[in-house]
Amino acid sequence: MVEEMEQGKTAHSAPESAAQSVQAGAFSEAVPAPKKKKKNKKKLVRRILALVLVVALAGGFFAWRKLHPSDTATAEVTTEMVMRGSITSVVRGSGAAVAKNSASITLLSDGDVREVFVSEGDYVTADTPLFEIDSSALEEELQSAQDNLREAEQALNKRQTELSKFLARPTEGDARADYAGILMLSGGQTWSAGDEISEDAVMATLVDNTKLLLSLYFSYGYENEVSVGQSATVSVPATMTQLPGVVHEVHMVERVSPEGSRLFEVVIALDNPGTLVEDMDATATISGPVDTLYPYEPGKLTYYRTTEIKAPLSGKLSFVNARSYQRVAAGESIAHIVADTENYEDELKGYTDAVDAARDSLDAAQQALEKKQEDLKLLHGVAPIDGTVLSLGITAGETAKAGTVAVSIADTSTMTVNAQIDEMNVSYAKVGMPVDINLWDQQLFGTIDSVSLTASSENGVARFPMVISVDNSEGKLMSGAYVDYSFTASQSDDCLVVPIQCVKSAQDVNGESIKVLFVQSDAAPENVVELSMDIAEIPAGFWPVAVETGISDSYNVEILSGVDEGVSVYSGVLNTQGGGIGGLYF
Repeated sequence: MVEEMEQGKTAHSAPESAAQSVQAGAFSEAVPAPKKKKKNKKKLVRRILALVLVVALAGGFFAWRKLHPSDTATAEVTTEMVMRGSITSVVRGSGAAVAKNSASITLLSDGDVREVFVSEGDYVTADTPLFEIDSSALEEELQSAQDNLREAEQALNKRQTELSKFLARPTEGDARADYAGILMLSGGQTWSAGDEISEDAVMATLVDNTKLLLSLYFSYGYENEVSVGQSATVSVPATMTQLPGVVHEVHMVERVSPEGSRLFEVVIALDNPGTLVEDMDATATISGPVDTLYPYEPGKLTYYRTTEIKAPLSGKLSFVNARSYQRVAAGESIAHIVADTENYEDELKGYTDAVDAARDSLDAAQQALEKKQEDLKLLHGVAPIDGTVLSLGITAGETAKAGTVAVSIADTSTMTVNAQIDEMNVSYAKVGMPVDINLWDQQLFGTIDSVSLTASSENGVARFPMVISVDNSEGKLMSGAYVDYSFTASQSDDCLVVPIQCVKSAQDVNGESIKVLFVQSDAAPENVVELSMDIAEIPAGFWPVAVETGISDSYNVEILSGVDEGVSVYSGVLNTQGGGIGGLYF
């Protein structure tokens, strides 16, 4: 990709005349010639040899002139006029065109290609089906990823609940009886103030012994004669007492006795006079509609309800009142617990760390699931963008391997040209600037999208990457094609111009470099300057005047100050001697 500054034609460009063939003398031209494209080494060698030959011939020519002074009549001084015109500087270069928007689908797993729905060159819109690939293994992996995600969600919910409970946990609390009854401590365990206790630790068993239950079995012959609320009489042999009861529950289960009788369960409730305990033998009769109903066999008394009293939080017992067979009222406190706040921060960190770890696991599971879903989506490929199918890497019926580029799509309605612009011209390139694009004499139009601020160095020349956006709605520009581009770097209208060879580089008597024109005049102008170099070869009647120059093109240079329009200036000397060295010199 090559870029060069090329100057455009002016409104008053100089014709190809003898004045354009000035041979360089003691002064070099003020404005350098346009930058050329780099030549290869062979061309450079040929140019060096040609330059040596020209220098040798020029030396011989000047020696001949000294020996034949009469022949100077064959040299003709040429002049040019300072005129008003316009100058346009153009930056030109070349670069490769690529689609501005493109995408490809790469398979991430193996699979059998079931069908391909498009062909190369087809235009598709986003989400258009492209192909379908079968992969049972991937579907199993997707199901596993979904299961892992659910488990991770449950684990996070559990950890968050634990943290919430910890944050909501009181710093102290009481273990209380839910209802009136007696306490039972297992294994003779006792509690004392100062003891450490953990949350949900069982401190005692609360027994409601105000009522007792008796479970008996009756023959199915009585199934229509027993109902809840029916009166019963309970006999307790140990106390030789008979107590009133009531049918509390009826369960139509089917128990078969050794004699082959079918039995159902009846639960009878009775008030405890205070002398009955659990596991006492007892029996009961039920008053039926006609006769008294007798059970198949006796049963055993059980307490009406039993509940475990647990510690509401972890900490130390500051007060405790719990002994086996101790009677308590409903809501009565059996212990007061004070939480251990010394380790609060450590415990809080433990809960928060557990939540964070569960959340990380959930994120990982979510990402794994999304990847599997994307993999599966790629196996049922749809177009990611609007564009033209550039290439297909799969065929129906084959087994596609992971890493295969299944399809490439590019939106060629807008192309970009990747170019390099050198450090001399980069300041002219501005984002949004219009650019002319030439493709085999076809004219397209573009704009500068971006100019990099970072240059790469090549053979001592800094070059900056530049991207040009090109409208390709007609489809003339293909991806990968090389094009020429040009844009106007600068332009001056209605300015003073002179042919480029008239402006010379020189040094004044102070050693400062200046640009000069040799103005033709009978007397020295007011702004004549004294030069530090010998200008004897400049004919009489021409005076050096310092000038300020602006932009230039291939032929002319802009004069900003120093001379006026219509002034005649020295251009060079034309050798009219036949067979001699032609051209301009001084």
